[in-house]
Amino acid sequence: MATSSRMELRDRRRRRREESERQILDAAEGLLRERPYRDLTVDDVMAAAGQSRTAFYRHFKDRQDLIIRLLGELAAELYETASTWLAGRGDPLAEGREATALLVGVWAEHGTVLRAIGEAASHDDEVERVYHGLVQVFIDATIERMERDQAAGRVLVPDIRETAIALCWMTERYLTITFGGPGGGDRATAIEVLHAIWMRAIYRLDPIQ
Repeated sequence: MATSSRMELRDRRRRRREESERQILDAAEGLLRERPYRDLTVDDVMAAAGQSRTAFYRHFKDRQDLIIRLLGELAAELYETASTWLAGRGDPLAEGREATALLVGVWAEHGTVLRAIGEAASHDDEVERVYHGLVQVFIDATIERMERDQAAGRVLVPDIRETAIALCWMTERYLTITFGGPGGGDRATAIEVLHAIWMRAIYRLDPIQ
């Protein structure tokens, strides 16, 4: 009985800690929808989360650590949406369209936050390292997909690696500009534009016919 009670107590503490951390992350994301990273303060985050400033440091070392955690969560969501094409081996047009639609959906929802994180990366070395690492994950996965398709005789590019770098960074900039401000852009147009560029650049396929 005593052992069971201790386990239940540990579980309750763990859940409270997870709930507290989630509230802080959600509060930070909400504030970053309204203001740049440079104007984000620990006091404002904790006021929005309804917790004390002391509680912040039970979960995060500093604002930088908070931003990196937020980026990590968004990175996982972005990669999962794009995996239809990145990890696929089937019809590139169909897989590419599905992946593009899902990716654009995530940017449309979190674009202002991702833009704020990108701005933070411009003057914070550690955030920049993590942000560039996120894009590199997409570049590496794009190279792998293109190499598979090259082996199947589908890819027609002068240099796979350089093409992957150009496409991934172009996509990051386009989505940041399109969905990083108030109101955001048009999802359907963004999907069509990106899908056409990727398919034409890699496979010389025209999805708009």
